[in-house]
Amino acid sequence: MYALYYAPGAASLVVHWLLIELGLEHELRRVDMQAREQKSAEYLALNPNGVIPTLIVDGRPHYEAAALAMYLVDRHPQAGFAPALDDPQRAEYAQWMFNLVSTLQAPLRLWWYPWDLQADDAAVRAGAQAQIETACARFEVQLAQRGPYLLGERLSAADFYLTMLMRWSRNLPKPAHDWPHLAEYARRMKARPSFKTLYEREGLTEWA
Repeated sequence: MYALYYAPGAASLVVHWLLIELGLEHELRRVDMQAREQKSAEYLALNPNGVIPTLIVDGRPHYEAAALAMYLVDRHPQAGFAPALDDPQRAEYAQWMFNLVSTLQAPLRLWWYPWDLQADDAAVRAGAQAQIETACARFEVQLAQRGPYLLGERLSAADFYLTMLMRWSRNLPKPAHDWPHLAEYARRMKARPSFKTLYEREGLTEWA
């Protein structure tokens, strides 16, 4: 069984979603981020970065949301959410996962937490917004030309990850769902029964 340290709507969301989608037995352990439990000595012993999520697998802690998503779908290939190592699309799949982290997740985090840079918040957010919009425009082109998913007809962990990041953009001046193909993509992903279950379990309502 898996145990997931999570906070509603945080980066743990994609891991939680995949656990549900894959039908895997798991235990949820909520971390109170307002009380900064993620910085407690107990949690830091599991995840020295002091961030969400941490996934306990066979008694051992693992972290980094993108890595956990890739690990789960590789460990449970029955759903086909990751091309096999010898599949021609494997490199493209890995490329999208890393691209999402570097070009979308990173500036989204800056937009939500600009004070981490100890710089002018407005300037940091403006720069982050520009990076986010550039990334969204590129994903829009990909979906328009090769959709309905990032790998064409093949649904993968990258799509669950992108959907989570789109949710994070919901309150930005120009959220990701303002692009038409991304909007349709989000509707398709949110129509999955697992998404409804995820929202119910995490007590989420925004961007439903």
